[in-house]
Amino acid sequence: MKTVLILCTGNSCRSQMAEALVNHDLAGQVRALSAGTVPQPKVADGAIEALQLAGISTAGLQPKDIDAVIGEEIDLVVTVCDNAKESCPVFPRPIPRLHLPFHDPHGEPLDSFIAVRDDIRQRLIGEVRKAFAL
Repeated sequence: MKTVLILCTGNSCRSQMAEALVNHDLAGQVRALSAGTVPQPKVADGAIEALQLAGISTAGLQPKDIDAVIGEEIDLVVTVCDNAKESCPVFPRPIPRLHLPFHDPHGEPLDSFIAVRDDIRQRLIGEVRKAFAL
């Protein structure tokens, strides 16, 4: 099974939704992890609610620092914000990277989180499928 690491700055919204969506939509084919360059204390309530409204499990979602996942066998790194792209860490071995920026709905109404969730599902899932030829 391939592993994708989804990086963002705060690891509280976009990367968390992307992790949950990849793990749901590509279950058994791809395992997703997420981390942040400067993780926030908790996952945004709007991200949790948007995922739950789509029937996606939010169990185990919590912000993590890149150090928590740096030792994992990662096959693809996806940055979902420009800041994470610029500060993406150096990994022990070369890993393909993909940059797919998404709007940050933090502090916005639930509708914004739902729109970002749907955008992630549409664009990121397709790109991960393509990257791993699924």
